[in-house]
Amino acid sequence: MQNQVTVYSTNTCPYCTMLKNYLDQNGVAYTEVNVQEDQAAANRLVQTTGQMGVPQANVNGEWVLGFDPQRVQSLLKQ
Repeated sequence: MQNQVTVYSTNTCPYCTMLKNYLDQNGVAYTEVNVQEDQAAANRLVQTTGQMGVPQANVNGEWVLGFDPQRVQSLLKQ
């Protein structure tokens, strides 16, 4: 099954880098949205989740706030 993963990040966020590295190491394809460079995406993210912090990931329709590899893994389709 194909996973749908989108990572919302900024250029300077160490936890964003950790999340992307985790996904890369586990062979999980994802789309990255840099909210530091895309203000419209940042606004949509806050409107959708009510959270301003990053990283945020949408994994198969479920939101994960912060670097939470256990939660990400539990939402991935095997």
